[in-house]
Amino acid sequence: MTDSPQPLDPELIEEWWALYHRLVRDVAYRIGGSVAEAEDVAQDTYVRLVEHRGTLSNPKAWLTTVASRAALDRLRAHEHSRRTYVGPWLPEPLVVDDALPVEDRITLDESVRMALLVVLEQLTPEERTAFLLHDVFALDFAAIAEIVGTSNEAARQLASRARRRVSAARPARFAPDPATARRLCERFAHACSDGDLDGLVAVLAPDVAGDFDSGGLIAGAPAGELRGAEPVAAQLLRSLGGPALDFVVVPVNGEPGVVVRRSGRVVAVISFMFGPDRITIIHGVGNPEKLRHLNVDRG
Repeated sequence: MTDSPQPLDPELIEEWWALYHRLVRDVAYRIGGSVAEAEDVAQDTYVRLVEHRGTLSNPKAWLTTVASRAALDRLRAHEHSRRTYVGPWLPEPLVVDDALPVEDRITLDESVRMALLVVLEQLTPEERTAFLLHDVFALDFAAIAEIVGTSNEAARQLASRARRRVSAARPARFAPDPATARRLCERFAHACSDGDLDGLVAVLAPDVAGDFDSGGLIAGAPAGELRGAEPVAAQLLRSLGGPALDFVVVPVNGEPGVVVRRSGRVVAVISFMFGPDRITIIHGVGNPEKLRHLNVDRG
């Protein structure tokens, strides 16, 4: 008779979790595009680690696999709701918060830029997962195949197909110097705060594209993409203009953006893409469900 597998040493569990819990959140956010669900995946993964019996020769790989499966399962479960969602579906924004310890923040890099995450929303859950796990987290296709539930060759094809679709759909990114980007954001914020239509038009490219994720919960919010400086500016001022709102320039998904607050609560987060001297793309998130993580009192 053999002994039953033993639980892991609690000290090892805490050591591994300290090392890799941020990686777990990073994986979950990129696959699902949700800060709240990344936290849920992290909690579920930690419970699985505590409940594990036997040995773990590669805890990093094990935690990445468990988190990836959990995030993919959630993404698959939300497919129908995303298809029936009112208006554009945008990822939950990442806003740098000095109140949140550095080790608890999702890592900011090229893979969380809003422009890429928006394109990833066009992929199937399996394509998105395979692409991210291979191209961002450098997993081999054998591990990806196990997570997605397919063969090694099919996993390779999923990642390749996703890569082609991302390359074809992702808008060309102009990277202005940080001072220029911040100055454009400040002009945008001041124009919105002052209700200055001409000032807002002046900071937008003539062919600027804008969308706003309200989830159908904000009256008068556009249900689709708007194009053109005047239509976009007019809609912004109808929805977000005026002195009752506070516009603050902050990093959003690793790039300069704007947080809009009313009486201290975040009511919208706006991210941008920039040309040499104008804003070329605007993504706004105002669905209260997608801003809940920014309105939690951490005190």
